[in-house]
Amino acid sequence: MTADPPPAIAAEALLRRWIGLDPGTVGHAAIRRAVRKRMGALGLNDVDAYARLAESEPLERDLLVEEVVVAESWFFRDPQVYGFVRRFICDRVAVRERLPVRVLSVPCAAGEEPYSLAISLLDAGVDPAAFVIDASDISRAAIDRAIAGRYTTNAFRTSDLGFRDRWFRTEQGVAVLDPVVRESVRFAWGNLLDESFTSSALAAGRAPYDVVFCRNLLIYLTSAARADVERALDALLKPDGLLVLGAAEPPIMKGNWVPAGEGAVFALRRGSPTLPPQLRTIPRRPPVSEPRSTIGTAATRTGTEPQAAAAIAAPAPPPAAPFTQPALQLTLRRANELANERRFAEAIEVCVDYQRTAGPASEVYFLMGMVHQSAADLDAAEDCFHKTLYLDAGHAEACLALALLAGQRGDARLAELYRRAAARVVARRGNG
Repeated sequence: MTADPPPAIAAEALLRRWIGLDPGTVGHAAIRRAVRKRMGALGLNDVDAYARLAESEPLERDLLVEEVVVAESWFFRDPQVYGFVRRFICDRVAVRERLPVRVLSVPCAAGEEPYSLAISLLDAGVDPAAFVIDASDISRAAIDRAIAGRYTTNAFRTSDLGFRDRWFRTEQGVAVLDPVVRESVRFAWGNLLDESFTSSALAAGRAPYDVVFCRNLLIYLTSAARADVERALDALLKPDGLLVLGAAEPPIMKGNWVPAGEGAVFALRRGSPTLPPQLRTIPRRPPVSEPRSTIGTAATRTGTEPQAAAAIAAPAPPPAAPFTQPALQLTLRRANELANERRFAEAIEVCVDYQRTAGPASEVYFLMGMVHQSAADLDAAEDCFHKTLYLDAGHAEACLALALLAGQRGDARLAELYRRAAARVVARRGNG
């Protein structure tokens, strides 16, 4: 007699096909928990019955995605990125025949990223009519929060919070965004892996864009989905446009992209007008049909025209929480001791327990990556090193660890890119 299939198997296949998610990057256990939660909400006990329901009902598919995807961000995350993009846009605004400057934020989470850019431009004195910001995400709940423009303290994590005093008012303990900023961004639900949105955006005149933010998405996708996303980004971006990625993502890009600024801004531009032939010929998946969900799009909720730009919400690590340095050091020391005794599973559990209560820490993710590497689980190790860079873009050791993994897999190009990234970090430390 064979055992019943784990609840995640069919769901993982659906998520891989629908949003390009590599299940290993969020964890099979997390997907199992999401499936069990949805089954409980529906009163279902049969895994196969739930799998058929999620496959056939777009609304249930949306709700499953909501359980798996964590649309997590905060205002002015990586402030140097916004400074660089602001200067880029201001230069274009100065050339008046290029107006309006068009920007796409994908995925946009609950709006923290596109609103941060709008605030940066407004603070610089840029006329709101001189720029257009489209923002999109696959999480309908995230889009709803973005449109509402109401945020808790978790959305404000930078040291300089002067922008909060200028552009938010406090209402029953919640920070409410100024309407001037809210009106500067157009939100819409969408899926970046749906091939139709690119052609629709071009036909509607909303694309190509001068700037595309696509941060911390690629690291969570399958290799096939990464190729599809890169093709979509190439189509959405102007020939001389700016592509802004997450800290660990520039080396992932396969096309002829070159750095557009210093390493810490994680921005790319094209090295030639088009992508190389090997990327242009990558077959696309069949188009994914628009869900027939009873949940309305952002456009119908706000009375604005639907946006063609679309997104996949990248599952992000949970929000950072305050922790005591002694507790962190005790965790690292205990996990190291267990790892040295080759008790790898116990070492990982110590790290997981810490982050469950205290929130994510780059040091803990890095140690988890080293432990997974020692246990010969290279995929899990790579995921942990990516998350280390997600939390600390200046973690040279994580760059070197990724270089080693790329070398072990025979990808000399990627290994060299990570080594260069590590060298830049070390050089910046020396000049600091």
